[in-house]
Amino acid sequence: MEAFPRTIFDDTHDQFRAAFRGWLDDRVVPNHEEWEREGITPRDLWIDAGKQGFLGLTVPESFGGGGTHDYRFAAIMTEEIGTTGVIGSGNGITLHNDIVLPYYLELANDEQKMRWLPGMCTGELIGALGITEPNTGSDVAGVRTTAVKKGGAYIVNGAKTFISNGINSDLVITVCKTDPEKGHRGFSLLIVERGMKGFERGRNLDKLGMHAQDTAELFFNDVEVPAENLLGEEGMGFVYLMTNLAQERLGIAVGAIAVADAAVKWTLDYTKERKAFGQPISQFQNSKFLLAELATEVQIAQVYVDRCVELHCEGKLSAEQAAAAKYWCTELQNKVVDRCLQLHGGYGYMREYPIARAWADSRIQTIYGGTTEIMKEIVGRSLTR
Repeated sequence: MEAFPRTIFDDTHDQFRAAFRGWLDDRVVPNHEEWEREGITPRDLWIDAGKQGFLGLTVPESFGGGGTHDYRFAAIMTEEIGTTGVIGSGNGITLHNDIVLPYYLELANDEQKMRWLPGMCTGELIGALGITEPNTGSDVAGVRTTAVKKGGAYIVNGAKTFISNGINSDLVITVCKTDPEKGHRGFSLLIVERGMKGFERGRNLDKLGMHAQDTAELFFNDVEVPAENLLGEEGMGFVYLMTNLAQERLGIAVGAIAVADAAVKWTLDYTKERKAFGQPISQFQNSKFLLAELATEVQIAQVYVDRCVELHCEGKLSAEQAAAAKYWCTELQNKVVDRCLQLHGGYGYMREYPIARAWADSRIQTIYGGTTEIMKEIVGRSLTR
């Protein structure tokens, strides 16, 4: 079946895609398995990404960034990381670029931008976002980490968990409760820096998939954070988080369809070569019907996601549209990868095959960035209010 032509990219995007794919093939793919075993990517990978211009694409050139406001470049990076099957090794970079940096660009004052943005573009400073806690996941309002103002600093106490880039990170946007009496208006964002007294990292968590993506517990024991590290206004943290979630969820949807599409292609190649009962297994009616179903659903989802990318570039993507994309595409990703693994038979269970790694890496997609259930709640609420 001929794929629908994608019309959202131009020649500049195609050139960027080729350059980034070349870098992945040269720098990441050959080392991915080693980093998966080690549970972390080396910091020199970040430095190299910075030298190639793959960090801070949206950061103004005056701070060392790419100076573009075109989200399509970010989407290309996410797609190529998914297509090459190096999600664990590449996910930290897209998190840094597309989820963490927008907070600095939108909320940091001039002094903070000068202090942090150049290093975040060179890879010398790695960013993370600390929201989730041992007893708080999708319910951001349940955050218990506190920050008490004392003189010219905030004293931070609490713990975070499941924090991506948690081991490598130098700057952690930490969601804290600065005024327990004000509910949603009582949360603020503080930048906790590597080396601050009382800031400790727990273990690098042993996950089902994405092993090369360092995911850690973070502990704050009377950490003295200068008031100069307050990001934005005190009490506005919850609002800031809600504002930036649409891009995060769109990015997850973009990656989901890239992996699903790659899974279908891997499976087509495998089923055409693998024989059973004297013929390629692609020729069995069950295989044809299943592959037709999966390929069709992936193409339909791709069209929707591409439209969401266009809307986001125009500043018109709603929270509900992003939530719908996130929930539908990640559920589809898991369905596609699971069915494709089945068509691989026993070989699909072997980690040397990309479908096995994709199966493990995909499972988290319906959970982080807001669970499927929360996404349906957002969409459903918009329909019934």
